[in-house]
Amino acid sequence: MFKISKSSAHLCTRNLRTTAGLFQRVPMSKFDPETDVRDNFAVLQKNVDIVKSRLRRPLTLSEKIVYGHLDEPETADIARGESYLRLRPDRVAMQDATAQMAMLQFVASGIPRVAVPSTIHCDHLIEAQLGGDTDLNRAKDINAEVYNFLSTAGAKYGAGFWKPGSGIIHQIILENYAYPGIMLIGTDSHTVNGGGLGGVFVGVGGADAVDVMAGIPWELKCPKVIGVHLTGEISAWTSPKDVILRVADILTVKGGTGAIVEYFGPGVNSLSCTGMGTICNMGAEIGATTSIFPYNERMARYLHATERGEIAKIADNYKNLLASDEGAEYDEVIEINLSELKPLINGPFTPDLCTPVSEIGARAEKEGWPTEVKVGLIGSCTNSSYEDMTRSSSIARQAQSKGIKFKSLFTITPGSEQIRATIERDGIDKPLRDIGGLVLANACGPCIGQWDRQDIEKNEKNTIVTSYNRNFTGRNDANPNTHGFVASPEIATALALAGTLNFNPETDSLLDKDGNPFMLDTPYGDELPATGFDPGQDTYQAPPADSSAVKVDVDPNSNRLELLTPFAAWDGQDYNDLQLLIKVKGKCTTDHISAAGPWLKFRGHLNNISNNFLITAVNAENGEMNSIKNVTSGEFGPVPGTARDYKANGIGWVVVGDENYGEGSSREHAALEPRHLGGKAIIVRSFARIHETNLKKQGMLPLTFADPADYEKVQPGDKVSIIGLTEFAPGVPLTCKLTHSDGSTDEFKLNHTFNENQIGWFKAGSALNKMADK
Repeated sequence: MFKISKSSAHLCTRNLRTTAGLFQRVPMSKFDPETDVRDNFAVLQKNVDIVKSRLRRPLTLSEKIVYGHLDEPETADIARGESYLRLRPDRVAMQDATAQMAMLQFVASGIPRVAVPSTIHCDHLIEAQLGGDTDLNRAKDINAEVYNFLSTAGAKYGAGFWKPGSGIIHQIILENYAYPGIMLIGTDSHTVNGGGLGGVFVGVGGADAVDVMAGIPWELKCPKVIGVHLTGEISAWTSPKDVILRVADILTVKGGTGAIVEYFGPGVNSLSCTGMGTICNMGAEIGATTSIFPYNERMARYLHATERGEIAKIADNYKNLLASDEGAEYDEVIEINLSELKPLINGPFTPDLCTPVSEIGARAEKEGWPTEVKVGLIGSCTNSSYEDMTRSSSIARQAQSKGIKFKSLFTITPGSEQIRATIERDGIDKPLRDIGGLVLANACGPCIGQWDRQDIEKNEKNTIVTSYNRNFTGRNDANPNTHGFVASPEIATALALAGTLNFNPETDSLLDKDGNPFMLDTPYGDELPATGFDPGQDTYQAPPADSSAVKVDVDPNSNRLELLTPFAAWDGQDYNDLQLLIKVKGKCTTDHISAAGPWLKFRGHLNNISNNFLITAVNAENGEMNSIKNVTSGEFGPVPGTARDYKANGIGWVVVGDENYGEGSSREHAALEPRHLGGKAIIVRSFARIHETNLKKQGMLPLTFADPADYEKVQPGDKVSIIGLTEFAPGVPLTCKLTHSDGSTDEFKLNHTFNENQIGWFKAGSALNKMADK
């Protein structure tokens, strides 16, 4: 283990308890006037004191905030990577695509009002097509039924509602709700963005959000802590994005699983608060539970700029809680010298395939990747800060002065209404628009596949460069041949000007309108607007104090929304002779399990969205997508249709998968769909954290091969028996018996991570069923 040095530790300047009477009420946000941050800090300090007296060792920052939110700190079993913690998060946030199912589950729970501050954010259902207001108005019309449901459900049950056009959930959280020391869970994997403001922000499924909104402690496996020691200073064309691109290169897409990534060291102070948010945001791409930075002056500056100066003043007095203790130990440490870091670009098809920008052109030619950049896209929840936009705009101004425009198509996605209004007021977006850029709505847009792309033919092989976070196959435009590369906004802007991957802005020249060569100057920008942020239009709807008259309607004939029917409880028997539905080969993300893009419109209708189940996963039997053999008919057909046929005939089934199954987003539909279609178990070499939990919540059995090589024993047409469920217990493996088509059999062990409470979910049929039984 690595111990933090004394020079990296912060000393408390004043004891927590001496500050309690210095201020009047300081709300968690201006939208939560009844709350008081001082109460949260008092509980945090109390719990940390209890835990430190028990463990008798220094704590990392991550441990302080996580353990500081324990439900029962006096007795909680605390063992990194082993025990399960019962936690009390401070608030919940939900984006509209996942909020539909979360609120449908909350409605089904029968609980009258949320127990913690909660918000719903409309950002996922706006398709990028023609630009800004046009796309927004179209989305309001198309999604009126869903927006009305979320608006009235929020009003009925006490959740704040951010209307479409407000911006991306993670930017809204950073601007309004995040603060040092908070614990927030959100129904989106990039909730982790908030770690840039020194809190613990974790992406979860909707069922987890329902637990917290219902006042039930939230379960999390006690995370390990990976330290990233930053030295040096960031400069020139290098940006905070390059830090996380490098970390992804080191840890890969599963290297952070089960761990919090904690950044520390003198290099931290060279990063802006929003830059730290960028780094934390893409921590989701390495499977990390979350990422976090210690509280510093850059965070305080951002809090003051977003009208939360009183919270900054309080945080200034509690630095002992907001940084690691001297001597705190990490499970692993990565060293990064920011002064030596160069601009990077990751991809295609996976966010951990890292190449220096100086080498990407040559590598693309060697690998057969298209070098022409068809589209450059900046913005999204990862990189849409004022600083990001001003640095990209500085490049556009240089191009404008030389009389040239983008060679590629180019889009700009403001992260929030506040960012849009501020960059418009300050003239930041104008140079980008003047050289050919298109400003999209304040929403997720192409980052999540909400992109009506028209510039290429269907399935045309092409390259795009984005400042987004994910670049899985078909992620942005549903084209499996789009080679998506992830870089900083500055690099995406420069490559769109050049129109090719064969361009390194640090060494190569462009041609001005007269054909004369020139080099781009180093991009520059303002960390925060000199005249403050312009909030733009008011897009927030507060829940009424009395919601008794509010009615939440779901049309029984709707194809967008559907009330939930409880899943059946376990019958008390082992699972015998289940049918193998599909053996998945290779990478299988939540995008493969439950595609986004055009399917987002069905996120509130479980039966309809189940028609996308595993349609882009590769069948190991034939190497094809959405083509599996139906053993009852002997014919090959789509995965969802075959699953439905088995369910109709009373045949339970299992899916077998490879490594890191379910990586990517937090979408619980990837767990709800197999349950709805009659699935019993998912057996894989390894799981991504959120997906494994989501499967447990819905009464599925997420199991792993005790010996990963046993994956190879599974054959097409196998019958699968899972033995030992009648004695199902934590830490006790189950037995899998395969019966092959020729009558031969194989037996091997299957591991699981269920604890006693989670076994209760399985026996009841789902976590929601167990909640309803109480």
